[in-house]
Amino acid sequence: MLRTILIYGLIAGLVIAIPTNILLLLFPRGEGVSGYLSGYTLMLVALSFIFVGVKRYRDRALGGVIKFPPAFLVGLGISVVAGIIYVIAWEISLALTHYTFMNDYAASMIAAERAKGVSGPELEAFIAQMEQMKTMYANPLLRLPMTFIEIFPVGLIVSLIAALLLRNSRFLPARAGPAA
Repeated sequence: MLRTILIYGLIAGLVIAIPTNILLLLFPRGEGVSGYLSGYTLMLVALSFIFVGVKRYRDRALGGVIKFPPAFLVGLGISVVAGIIYVIAWEISLALTHYTFMNDYAASMIAAERAKGVSGPELEAFIAQMEQMKTMYANPLLRLPMTFIEIFPVGLIVSLIAALLLRNSRFLPARAGPAA
């Protein structure tokens, strides 16, 4: 079980971390990146390895039958490993960009508010909110869990769906090996 969790967690983590971090390095201010939708779509694609890992564990280690609790635990384990890889990769990218991400992000959010016509006290309140966010993000004890929380809920949902589907041995049954 641990081997499956580590292998598929590493694969899922790298599938999300590599493209995300390449985009961050190429477009440090977020230009060319379409935002949350593309980020969560990429997470969903990467975390599909939860499904693959649970199915492989069911078929190879358990002879094609798995109950909900172990299936869910394998999925959660893969999610945790993928999340840790994602956090480590994000921290590496932040270091490579000299931790300018949040300053750039805050500046782009403030510019977007100005472009919408926000001004006066409302804009000042928004700027103060962005300054508070930058201060919080500078603290690794807050930044690391915040980064992990970006990906883990998606993994939790995928783990739940995979466990619900794959507990039924008739759902994508294991293929028989070659005839001897």
